[in-house]
Formats: sequence, C-alpha cells, structure tokens
Amino acid sequence: MVRGSVRKSVLSGALAGAVLFSSALSGSPAQAQARARITERPDNSVVVRLNHTTHPSVGAARDLGRVAPDLAMERMLLQLQSSAEQESALEQLLGEQQDVSSPRYHAWLTPEQFGEQFGMAEQDLDVVVAWLASAGFRVREVARGRRTVEFSGAAGDVERAFHTEIHNYEVNGERHIANSTDISIPVALAPVVAGVASLHDFQARPLHHIMQAAPGARGGPAEAPAPQTDLGNGAHGLAPYDFAAIYNVSSLWGANYDGAGQSIAVLGETNIKLSDVANFRSMFGLPANAPQIIVDGNDPGDVGGGLETEADLDVEWSGAVAKGATIKYVVAANTTASDGVTLAAEYAVNNNVAPVITLSFGVCEAWAGMYSQLYNTLWQQAAAEGISVFVAAGDSGSAGCDTPSLTAPAQYGFGGNSLG
Repeated sequence: MVRGSVRKSVLSGALAGAVLFSSALSGSPAQAQARARITERPDNSVVVRLNHTTHPSVGAARDLGRVAPDLAMERMLLQLQSSAEQESALEQLLGEQQDVSSPRYHAWLTPEQFGEQFGMAEQDLDVVVAWLASAGFRVREVARGRRTVEFSGAAGDVERAFHTEIHNYEVNGERHIANSTDISIPVALAPVVAGVASLHDFQARPLHHIMQAAPGARGGPAEAPAPQTDLGNGAHGLAPYDFAAIYNVSSLWGANYDGAGQSIAVLGETNIKLSDVANFRSMFGLPANAPQIIVDGNDPGDVGGGLETEADLDVEWSGAVAKGATIKYVVAANTTASDGVTLAAEYAVNNNVAPVITLSFGVCEAWAGMYSQLYNTLWQQAAAEGISVFVAAGDSGSAGCDTPSLTAPAQYGFGGNSLG
C-alpha cells in the first residue's frame, strides 16, 4: 500500500494494512503560487447566487417556518476554491508523488506548504475574514491548507450575509433546520468562495448495519465454515485472530509487520469509553494499546446509540488488525450547522494527525450538496500530505441512498458514498 493514495474500502484489514508497510520518503516538493484574486472591496448589495447550495431534502420537506434570528449556528465552514492554475499544478504534483521515476516521488507536503502553494493568498484571506467579521460572525480558524474558514454566528447574521432564510423543516418525521434558498455572496468574493459546506443539520450517518444471523445463513451444506470464536451460550463471532487467519494477516504479524511505529486516525462524532476498547483487546488476546482521543472543539461526550457503535467498531477493529499501531480517535461534536465527522476530518488533515485516515460515515451522492466538493478538496490535500484515506462503501453498497436491508429492494437507484 502506497501512502498518499486515496482509496475506498469496506474491510478494516485494508486500512490497517496501509500502516503495516508504510514509510516516509523525502524529496523536493512541487512549487505553485497563490496569487491574489480579489480585486475589489466586497459590496453586500452587489451579489451573485451560488447554485446548488440548498440541501436536496428541502424541496420535499414540510416547511415549519423560519428559525429564531438568535439561533446559534456554530462552526460553519466557508469553502474556498483554488485557481485553475493551482488545480492543474496540484493534479500534476499528485501524479508525480506516485511516480517512482519522478524527483517528487513521495515528496509529501506539510499542511502549511500545501496552503502556500494551493490555498488562498494571504491578501485574499484577509479580505474574506474581514468580510465575515463585518457581517457579525466570529472567525475561529483559517485551515492550515487555506481552503476553508471556520466561523460561527446567529441565524439572523447568516440570513443577512448570505441572502437566504433559515427554516425549520420536517423530513420523514425528523426535525431539521436548513437554508430555504441558494445562498448569495458579494461578487467580489466569487473568484475564491465556492460556498458554505453546511448551513443545515442534515448529517452523515454511520454505515454499519446490525443484524442477527439466521442458522445456515452462510450458504449450502457444502460450504466450509469460517474460523469462529466461541463466545459461550451457543454464540459465535469473528475475532481478530480469526480475521488474521482468513485474510493471511497472521503471516505479516509473524514477519513483525503489525503496525508498530505507525498510526491510524479514526473519525467520529461521539466520545468513547476507553474501558470498552481495553475489554475488547483483553478478551481477544491483543496487546494492551489504548487509543489516543483527540477532541476538536467541544467534547460531545458519549452520546451512545449508533454513533457510539460505529466509533467502537472502528477504533477496536483498526487496532485489531494493525495491533501494534497507535489509534488516534479524532472526535468533534455535531452543531446546528455542521457535521461533527466533517469537522473531525478537517482537523485530521490540517493537523496531519496520522498517515492513515478511516471514515465509516456516509451521505449518498443525491443528497450531498456542498459536502462532495469539500471532501474532494480535503482528500486532495490529504493525498499531497502522504495520507492514505479509506472511506467505507457501507452495507448498502451501490444503493447508497437506501437503508441497508437483507430483503427490501433499493428504491433510489445507484448512489455511492459522496464522502469518498
């Protein structure tokens, strides 16, 4: 597995395998130039509308009216866009970083180097930040890669700045908030601003599916049973050493390739109990190796439910295959305007947390909105930094807009995970 590639995987062993052979090489990074592109002062009375910046679910939702103007909208992400010249230079660099004959082979960039070459010019960033402040927003951070700005404010500020309304909606029995129309920005900012990643609380969902296997569900009587661990009371499960036997990981462990000295960043939206991980590793004979928990912003605490299940699965099984690796669990809380796992992804890439990132959340392509562009640019940056990214396809596979089911047919056609 080569670092710096962007891949999709449904197997925890694939992402863990990336750290078994991972190595860092140095070289001369490609040079690009961040030129100033804002040529006039932003005027809120001279605006341009940004198409496709309304969440797709709004059209079919039940409109419950505008939210209170003082509703807090925290940690919004203003998505910035590189110039055409920068994008061309970046694509060239990404190709050369994977070309063994190139002097740029494995010449990974730091987040700061990426920002200097492919992000916004400092002069443009100053204009954007000043405009946000003048609109009443609090700017928390400009990403090191210089392609997002995190800001917070009230719903009334959002409505005035982006020429839209924030409404309450009901979708399939769930309450949500979202902007009711596409947003607008001053024409002067159009060369550098792509939009706002999220002005809503429609969030990515964890992609695991809990099921109860029926007797004989694996196939006909001629099928050889897979190695299983006896959990007692007639229950069986697939344990780490079973996985190692099935997928030949045990031979790598025997050759001292177990992830030691490497790390994996796992992304999530809830904190976890370290005791759960310790019990898992102890039960299955894995060496004691507690994960590191990195909280970006406010600690959401342990919110339980499917979010905790996903977090436990990802942390435990990435560490079960790469049993010697350091697992770094990066967690950020959901807000009324941003998805916690997206904030965690931004943090992991812009702080170069680990050479491998795994993400087991998804949003189907038809409902992604600005998320597709944000993740595409974020994973570009990750690749330039030498980070291998693994995004789960989910149990729905190509029917990514449907809830996983063993029996029900897909209703929404083909749809992959837009976060990959």
